[in-house]
Amino acid sequence: MTLEQLRIFVAIAAREHVTETAQALNMTQSAVSNALAALEERHAIRLFDRIGRGIVLNETGRVFLGEAQAVLARAGQAEAVLDDLAGLRRGRLAIRASQTIVGYWLPGRLVRFREAHPAVELTVAVSNSEEVARAVIDGACELGFVEGEVGHELIEQVVVGEDRLVVLTHPSHPWAGLPRVAARALLEAPWIMREAGSGTRSSLEAA
Repeated sequence: MTLEQLRIFVAIAAREHVTETAQALNMTQSAVSNALAALEERHAIRLFDRIGRGIVLNETGRVFLGEAQAVLARAGQAEAVLDDLAGLRRGRLAIRASQTIVGYWLPGRLVRFREAHPAVELTVAVSNSEEVARAVIDGACELGFVEGEVGHELIEQVVVGEDRLVVLTHPSHPWAGLPRVAARALLEAPWIMREAGSGTRSSLEAA
């Protein structure tokens, strides 16, 4: 059974006339007759009673007609949804991102996305990198943006930008004015740190 066979059956049922159906569908009469015959033979049933040279929808055909119409309507809706989604004309997009990304990197890009796809409903939630990864895995969002790598096999990671961490000090600090600070000195210095799970903290610890 194909959608084309269902479409032809519904058209014949509306007219109870093969020739008129063929004309309406811009098909040959034999193509319409063959499609109906294939549908009936495939399921070993008769959908129409042949009366003389005419046809009349029988009880089996009337029961099947409602189902066929529902299938065609659903197929049309599914096709429309795919067309819309392919062009990003509608839908919802849930995003999770870290505080740093939401505050600096993401806003301008969201504005441009909204201008290009005004019918897509956007939601943005702020979490640390670990929570963002968990939200993606759990299906709570479609996209997650974090500063560092996420070590989880269920997540596909794509680099969309680069940034760097810069050390800021008071002018009186011993490091002030130095062109470079040794890694050991960084490790031994006291820091005001983000919470565990933060991408910024993970990047600093990895360095």
